[in-house]
This record gives sequence, C-alpha cells and structure tokens, in this order.
Amino acid sequence: MVNIEIPYNYTASPTSVSGTPHLTINREATLDLDSSNAFEGPEKLLEVWFSPSPQALPGSSAPNGLKAVSAGVWKEMLDLVNCKVLSIVESEYVDAYLLSESSMFVFPHKLILKTCGTTTLLCGLPRILEIAGLSAGFPHVVANPVRGIPAAATPYRVFYSRKNFLFPDRQRGPHRSWRDEVKHLDRMFLGGSAYMIGKMNGEHWYLYLTGPDTTLTPPRTPDLERQMRGDTETKVLNLPAQMMAASLDGMQWGGAQDETLEVLMTDLDEENAKQFYLDHASAIAEGQYFQRAHRARRDAHNHLGDLGSVGTIDMSLDGDGYTNGYHDGFDVFSNTSSDNGEFTSSDEDDHFPEELTTEGHSLGTVVSESSGLSEVYPSSKYPDARIDAYLFTPCGFSANGVVPAPEGSISTSPTHYFTVHVTPEPHCSYASFETNVPGRQTGRETAEVVEQVVKIFKPGRFSVTLFEAKANADDGGFPKGYGDAIQEIKALERSAAKRSSRMETIKGYRRVDRIVHDLDGYDLVFRYYERHDWKGGAPCLGEVGY
Repeated sequence: MVNIEIPYNYTASPTSVSGTPHLTINREATLDLDSSNAFEGPEKLLEVWFSPSPQALPGSSAPNGLKAVSAGVWKEMLDLVNCKVLSIVESEYVDAYLLSESSMFVFPHKLILKTCGTTTLLCGLPRILEIAGLSAGFPHVVANPVRGIPAAATPYRVFYSRKNFLFPDRQRGPHRSWRDEVKHLDRMFLGGSAYMIGKMNGEHWYLYLTGPDTTLTPPRTPDLERQMRGDTETKVLNLPAQMMAASLDGMQWGGAQDETLEVLMTDLDEENAKQFYLDHASAIAEGQYFQRAHRARRDAHNHLGDLGSVGTIDMSLDGDGYTNGYHDGFDVFSNTSSDNGEFTSSDEDDHFPEELTTEGHSLGTVVSESSGLSEVYPSSKYPDARIDAYLFTPCGFSANGVVPAPEGSISTSPTHYFTVHVTPEPHCSYASFETNVPGRQTGRETAEVVEQVVKIFKPGRFSVTLFEAKANADDGGFPKGYGDAIQEIKALERSAAKRSSRMETIKGYRRVDRIVHDLDGYDLVFRYYERHDWKGGAPCLGEVGY
C-alpha cells in the first residue's frame, strides 16, 4: 500500500525530528521546467575533499564542516554553474540537493557536484573553494582579489571525471573539450594528473585528480607564465586487464570503505525508456489512484454497510500532498512497492489530483516506485533510506537517495547516497546511476546491483567504473604477517580478482573492455558492455579522443 501524502514530520522547512532526513522544496525553481531541449545526458562530476574524513576536520573549521554553509550560499554558487536547486533532503551527515540538472551532495568534509546538459560546472569551483574557506572555516589562502576571489581553501584532494560527450560542440566555457578542462584545472592546482580510460575511437571516460594535500597554483604573473610548463599530459589507458601504475607518490588510504560505483548507460530500450515520460507515469498514477479509491469504497461498504450513511471519503488535495479518510496516499519519500493497478474510475465525483498530471516530485515518486529504482536499496534492508525524485516535462527523471547505514553495520560513514538521472529521448537516450553505498554493506556483490539497475533501463551499451580506496595493512585490509610489499600486492590482486570475477558475466551482456588502474591511494576498474542482441551499430561518440 502506497501513501501519496507528505509525512507529518516533513514540511517545507527543516523538521525538528532528530536524525530524520527531511525535505525542502524550491517551488520557484520547479515552475515551467521543461526537458524538451535536453540533449547532453552524460554528466560532469566534481568531487572536492577538504579533509580525509568527517572525523579529521581541521580545528579551524566549523564542527560540521561544509554542512555549516547555508543553502542560500550554495544556490548562489550554483548560479555560476547554470543550474537551480529543486529540493533538498537534509540529514545529520549529508545534505542531498536535487538540481534542475542533476545533483549535489554536501558532507562535512567533501562536496560532490554532478551536472548534465550545457552546465558550466568548473566555473563554480573557485567559488566552492572560497565558500569552504570563508563560510566553513577550512584553512585558506589569499586567492585572486583582482578577479573577485578573495580566498581559496586548500583542498585535500580533487577529482573531476566524465564520459565522452555526445554533443561537445554545444558545451560552454571550459567544457568545450577535455584539453580545455585540464587546462582550467591546471590553472588552479599543482601536480594534477589527467587520464583517458577506454578506446579513443570508442566509449571512453576521462579523469583528472590531484594527490593528497593538494597545492593551489599561485596567481600567475607574466614571468611565472613563461616559466610554467605545458599543460598536464592526458595519459591514455587502453590496455584491458593490465594493472598500470600511475607516476604518483604512493599513499595508503585508511578509509577502505570509500568507494564509488558509477553505471553510465546509452541507447536505452525504447519500451523501458517510456517509464520516464510524463504521460506514461501519469497513466500509471491514475490507474493506481482510482483503483485504490474503488478499494476504499468497497472496504467501507463491507465493514460499515451503507456507504452513504457514513459520509464520503475525502480524496481532496491538502497542501502539498493528498489526504483521505485513511491517511493513505503516495508518500514522496516512501521506499515501498506500489500496486501498479490498471483500474480507472467512472465515478465523476472522484477528483484525480493535478499533481499526478504535471511534472514534479509526486510523479517522480511514482516513477521511482513503478520502475523499481526504489528497490535497489529496499526499505527492508534500509528502513531509514529516503528518495527525492522529480519527473520533468515532457520526459526526463532525476532522483537522489540518502541511505543511512543499517543498524549494527561497520562503516566509516554513517550515511551514503545514490543518484539517478535519465534522458529517455531515442536520439540521445542516456541514464546514469551512481552510489557510494559500500558493496560489503549491502550483502550483495557489485554485479548484483549493476544487474538490477541495468534491468530497469535495458541499455544497448553501458560502462561501469568502480573507484575504490586501497586498504592499509594496518587496518585489516591484508592478512597479518603480510608486511612485505610484494606479499601485499599479491593479496590485493587476489582480493580484486575475487570481487571482479562476477562482473565478467552481467546477464544479457558481453563484457567488451576491462581496464584496471592503480592510482594514488585508489584502485579504478573500468568496464564496457554491449547487449547480446544489440543491433544499433556504432556508438554515437560525438567527442573522439581529447
């Protein structure tokens, strides 16, 4: 049974219910959103760390780090990126911002910003560093007052990545090419490394990262400009199944559970893609709504006899949600399955809520339920998980999930996230799924999660990147007595082989490429798959090489 109303402990402003994620909706930003002109699904992904963990915040920072920064300040920064905040789910450990173009997650020690379309993500980076220094109290230096940037916090690490664009000629600012993006990042950070992973003339993925304790590039003078070396060279990694060592100083990262799984899907099956069109979702919602109204009348009649003698059941709108005599509607945060009924009512007295005919959070919830996305991390396993979903006009879908670790689990972070974004139009269909929920915490193998996600979209092709922190010998990542470096490497290889073997056989797909890369403190595995019955021809690359 599904509930359409917003729970009583959720309001348009922060709730006083301790420890419960709650929603704030920006109704102004949700007016007249239209995805008709959306074309570039592949997102730009920026991750800026200001300390290794929430427990390692510097003494100068606010006790809750970046979470001390107000939503208003972040919204001003996002204006530089050219996207708006639709809604916010706040929790004790992470704030999840659902954006007009993808998502942002704010932890005490790091910020994750993911944007699609023609957004100018890297244009917001200087402002992020300024906010971290001046508003969150992280150690900072004088940046470039002449350009209006009074200060910049020194990040711990910076990661920037994206898939090859479908329409690179339509990008703006520093995003017109990977070379321009690397140049932009080099102007800000010293010692960054750039990589292209995959086939230069096929599907590929770009990554830029800095080492631990990142150093900011000093403001340039004419003399310094002449002394500066050329732009960071992009290393091309295209040797499947070969471990390649990056020319970076080694570092063993203690947070062994820090991992990010990203599934990037193109050429979605058209039938599966229909789930993410407004008309289709509204039809499902209408069937469910009137079927439940019919059941409510039937049950009332069975229990009370003459329905007319007890009045009518109120199915009217109430504020932001729907209420009825049984307080039983569709909860925009519900993580339960819906009945997905087909019944429609002929009773003209029944009023079908307008919220279930127009874009917004209500239909976003219908889609997350009916498509099965809400069951990737089900309520039976994660009872406190919350999903904030939005369906666009005439199509397109975005969702953020805040996933507290189950009681009794061992985790370096008590709360994780996942995010899903869908562009279903046939000529540029694309969907992405990203999460940092540790695989070991789910009790399932990574391949099972990937299969569940892929089944929802049935893409012709997709890539999977798994970015996982290395374990220290001291923290139990290696068996006791394996202090020797060679022994540790062998143990790592055995562990990686065990985890990855299942990923070689995703049901219905053949694995085309596998590239394993040993980065500074992280292991990165990139895989590319094509569906067995796929007959779509060559992929739409748009951007070839770098």
